[in-house]
Amino acid sequence: MAFELLPLPYPMNALEPQMSARTLEFHHGKHHKAYVDNANKLVQDTPLANKPLEEVIQATAKDESKQGLFNNVAQIWNHSFFWKSLRPKGGGRPTGDLARAVEESFGSYEKFREAFKTAGATQFGSGWAWLVFDGGKLKVAKTPNAMNPLVHGTTALLTYDVWEHAYYLDYQNRRPDFIDAFIDHLVNWNFAAENLARARAQRTAAE
Repeated sequence: MAFELLPLPYPMNALEPQMSARTLEFHHGKHHKAYVDNANKLVQDTPLANKPLEEVIQATAKDESKQGLFNNVAQIWNHSFFWKSLRPKGGGRPTGDLARAVEESFGSYEKFREAFKTAGATQFGSGWAWLVFDGGKLKVAKTPNAMNPLVHGTTALLTYDVWEHAYYLDYQNRRPDFIDAFIDHLVNWNFAAENLARARAQRTAAE
């Protein structure tokens, strides 16, 4: 079972003007595709061939001899999750149970927004900013390079990419402007709400 480059859930130009079709063509069609191609080559003829993506991530995360494979499989997962974290005409504030969870965990939407933006803006070099469900609460986290919440045992609800290829064609070195555009105009709160409902259900079932 080879890893696959899943299609985007919207047309290439659907996120304009905040994210250009050219950025998506490079980001999805070249960077994400390269991770898929590299991972398939690295996993071929190994005991991890034909294993689910999440299982390969867990099996390689702490094995230095498999760092190359981990970097590529984790980036496949991260990017697939990122595309779902975006939607045309998104952004704004969450509603319903997610909005209540944000207020309970952070004190207010404004405090959450500040923490979420700061996570990405202060991530040195390449990496990711995440909204996660951990211990019954929402938390903001940042991870370097390919690292993700799966490795840390938390549940990802939402993410944005701060590798330069995510924003440089549109924003050059203005990472904070890219983050503002993501939060205010592109966030897919419906996706985050679905992830939260699933995480809570799983937690309840495990208790």
